[in-house]
Amino acid sequence: MPIDSHGLTWRAEALDSGHSEDDLAQLIASKDLLRVSRGVYVIADRVKDLYVPDELYRLKCVAAATRTDTPFVLSHQSAAAVLRLPLLNPDRSRVHVVRDGARGSRRSTRHVHEGPTEGATVTVDGMTLTGLLRTTVDVAAEAAAGGRFARALAVFDSALRAGVLREELTEVLEQRRRRGIAVARYALRLADGRAANPGESWSRAQLIEAGLPKPDLQHEYVVTIDGVRQRAFTDFDWNEKVSGELDGTVKYLKHRRPGESELDAILREKKREEALRDVGTDPIRWTIDDLWRGRMVGRVAERLRRFGIL
Repeated sequence: MPIDSHGLTWRAEALDSGHSEDDLAQLIASKDLLRVSRGVYVIADRVKDLYVPDELYRLKCVAAATRTDTPFVLSHQSAAAVLRLPLLNPDRSRVHVVRDGARGSRRSTRHVHEGPTEGATVTVDGMTLTGLLRTTVDVAAEAAAGGRFARALAVFDSALRAGVLREELTEVLEQRRRRGIAVARYALRLADGRAANPGESWSRAQLIEAGLPKPDLQHEYVVTIDGVRQRAFTDFDWNEKVSGELDGTVKYLKHRRPGESELDAILREKKREEALRDVGTDPIRWTIDDLWRGRMVGRVAERLRRFGIL
């Protein structure tokens, strides 16, 4: 199966190389070949160790940028995908582009943004896209204009974690139009690069919006597990009395050791939790589903009251 330099398989090239429509249909039916966009595919094994929805969207943006004879600049969520800048609940339905002098428009597969691009673009694998700084502010400003504080906070957290300076983000943000600027400024002021992922950013956004005490992030403890003293970091911490953890299977898989099963990783995490209790903090856990359903804030508030923090 022909694969281009971006890891994509194009239907026309596959047919030219001797594969039939039936061959492609069978590979798609067996999920050995995954659809990226119309007439563009990726071999499933190339994305098996990645978060598939994000990777398929990244490849969709790559395909759009490399299949057209009309130059454009990838922007917003699409530039973030190519730059691998983690976002909270990104829009994967459209490819986002920006053009100088163009009127903004939305179609079923593409969102054209208007705005200047001079001095704000980079080239990645032959594609032109807005750079990390501009992309971060674009995504945050759009989220803030829609009143989505959590999404703005999450992208600012991601940029700071990637090494972008808060002062640089502030400078670019202040050049924006006023709609949503107060929300964006607030998010940038509270952004923290210690947040490990957008889920943790979303958790913190809900805590902030509920007016709960500010937690310390990635707080370090020294614990003893199986007789061995070691360091343990918690996602959130309040006065070394209550610690918080965003839980989920993805977390366990990410930190699974070589040869370790998912169950082994979960059991190891349970030992870590007991070790944290032994040093005096009371761990509380929540999931992405708890965040969607609005159940996390109440549980945290109850625990903070129990320990005299709230």
